[in-house]
Amino acid sequence: MDFEFTARTADLAARLETFMAEHVLPAEAVYDAQVAANANPHEQPQVMRDLQRVAREQGLWNLFMTHGDRGAGLTNLEYAPLAEIVGRSIIGNEAINCSAPDTGNMEILAMYGTEQQQKEWLDPLLACEIRSAFAMTEPAVASSDARNITSTIRRDGDHYVINGRKWYTSGILDPDCRLIIFMGKSDPEAPTYRQQSMILVPADADGVEVVRDLPMFGYHDRLGHGEVTFTDVRVPAENILGEEGGGFAIAQGRLGPGRMHYAMRAIGMAERALQLMCQRAASREAFGGPLAEQGVVREWIGRSRMEIDQIRLHTFKAAWLMDTRGNAAARTEAAAIKVAAMEVAHKVVDRAVQTWGAAGVSDDTVLARLYALTRALQVADGPTEVHLRSIALQELKKYDAPKEARA
Repeated sequence: MDFEFTARTADLAARLETFMAEHVLPAEAVYDAQVAANANPHEQPQVMRDLQRVAREQGLWNLFMTHGDRGAGLTNLEYAPLAEIVGRSIIGNEAINCSAPDTGNMEILAMYGTEQQQKEWLDPLLACEIRSAFAMTEPAVASSDARNITSTIRRDGDHYVINGRKWYTSGILDPDCRLIIFMGKSDPEAPTYRQQSMILVPADADGVEVVRDLPMFGYHDRLGHGEVTFTDVRVPAENILGEEGGGFAIAQGRLGPGRMHYAMRAIGMAERALQLMCQRAASREAFGGPLAEQGVVREWIGRSRMEIDQIRLHTFKAAWLMDTRGNAAARTEAAAIKVAAMEVAHKVVDRAVQTWGAAGVSDDTVLARLYALTRALQVADGPTEVHLRSIALQELKKYDAPKEARA
């Protein structure tokens, strides 16, 4: 096994480290202040537009895109360490146009979109001229099981008519949001995993209503997590993404790389938390000496270092499998890293909060926000239990005896 980065990844990593240190991290407080000062708290602040301009100038743009010739052309394994670097800051991914939900939406547009759909939606997203949202989760059902989805997509001549209620539709409150990718049932009588479709819905279409902005543990995201109703929304039939009945397959194709992105960002969050923990332990005195001399704090630091390194290697393996054998072959690993990375990140952040004491639960550091985010992401993109169920089923298949031997 060769653990060296490719020459291109090493170069981009060095440039990203500089970009983060010189531009992104110093801009965090400015970003929060400008968001608070805006009449619309969901409007992109000027400092982010400035960061994105610098990122473009430095060639640090759309690094996530592995499909076609529109992105940087990196493999999943090449992009993984870069996702970790920008993941250290909550605003890092947005600065280089590699933030959710746009990344997943852009990937499926690149994979399944028609030439016209790509021209109308993908190209403006890649240029960050518009933003997008993904509407799958529903408040009334456990929609981590796609079979439960109740929203409907019904063909009516040259149009589809859409009805449903979604929530945690991330990105919907950004004034620049122009596109919603909507998942619903197009044929309830079809085979189980051919009932769902995805369709492209303009955010300003008649019948689309944002009911409220939903917080995560009290934090309101700049992009917004909306509860949205769709009432007799009509869109042209050519807005169907891929083919009718292909929604579940598209969702699975979207989630593999997306989970790798989430995992590497979580590792970046954990590294930031570990750094803050060490800095606090070295500078804060209690009971006659620095916290760093306390055995329990040293254990937290040691365990955090090991756990972060372990999940990083696991994530690299998943990325390598996606590159060499395809997303389907990496299904178990992609599920595993989503579980393990979030659990490790949350655990490390929790230790850092404890090390910082009262300051750790305030907004004086980024730790409280990281704590909320790493906990919420154990529910988002499929809860931990669903991924564990999938992993267990794959593992049990290895021991599945022939039916005739079960008597």
